[in-house]
Amino acid sequence: MLVHPQFDPVALSLGPVQIHWYGLTYLAAFGLFLFLAGRRVQQPQYVHAGWTRRDVEDLLFWGVLDVVLGGRIGYALFYKPGQYLANPLEILMVWKGGMSFHGGLLGVIAAMALFARSRKRSFLQVTDLIAPCVPTGLASGRVGNFINGELWGRAADPSLPWAMVFPQSGTMFARHPSQIYQFLLEGLLLFALLWWYGRKARPTGQVSGAFLIGYGIFRYIAEYFREPDSFLGLLALNMSMGQWLCVPMVIAGAIMWTVAGRRGRA
Repeated sequence: MLVHPQFDPVALSLGPVQIHWYGLTYLAAFGLFLFLAGRRVQQPQYVHAGWTRRDVEDLLFWGVLDVVLGGRIGYALFYKPGQYLANPLEILMVWKGGMSFHGGLLGVIAAMALFARSRKRSFLQVTDLIAPCVPTGLASGRVGNFINGELWGRAADPSLPWAMVFPQSGTMFARHPSQIYQFLLEGLLLFALLWWYGRKARPTGQVSGAFLIGYGIFRYIAEYFREPDSFLGLLALNMSMGQWLCVPMVIAGAIMWTVAGRRGRA
């Protein structure tokens, strides 16, 4: 069996200033978004719609704050409402980990709605632009989870070649490295599919719908290998909180994709 190397969470110390690996993965996520969205606005459908590199930079500015706030607040509300209501200042301690993708998604939705309104653009046109650029950011976040040795997987057969012991879990039995599964599924694979699908002009809203469907399905699958949060466990129907939050995502995505297709044909 492999053993998690238990990295030092601090990547670099400059006197009293400590730079954490988790922060560097967020920086990588934002850099990848800037690069990929810059490529997206060069595609004919966005050139014709008047999108520019400056729009991408403004989108990043709007999105960075809201994804961090939304992710942190979502984690507090969805996963540990009692703890954070009792200690609200801990919500600001993002370096301790604890981010919810679903909360971050709500934060990004709010940011994109404000951006679209300020530029007098369609909200779904904005989300169609950024949807294929999001999975690489998710992949970066999963790398941070692995380095921190958090969000480990469920028990695995010790004979599995990549089964791994996570001493941080308080046990020494083999587990699935679910962070890597999520890196591959909702990160790299979802990026490849959406980038391919979004290369051509699609009815407004279809790329966004495809993102919700794809992420919801891949995250739902990955949750079968990820250890449920100890303070929640499995909920109704033996589904984790992450799986329950994915259900409305897939439904909403399917509705968006279908409605957008019908409007496109009309």
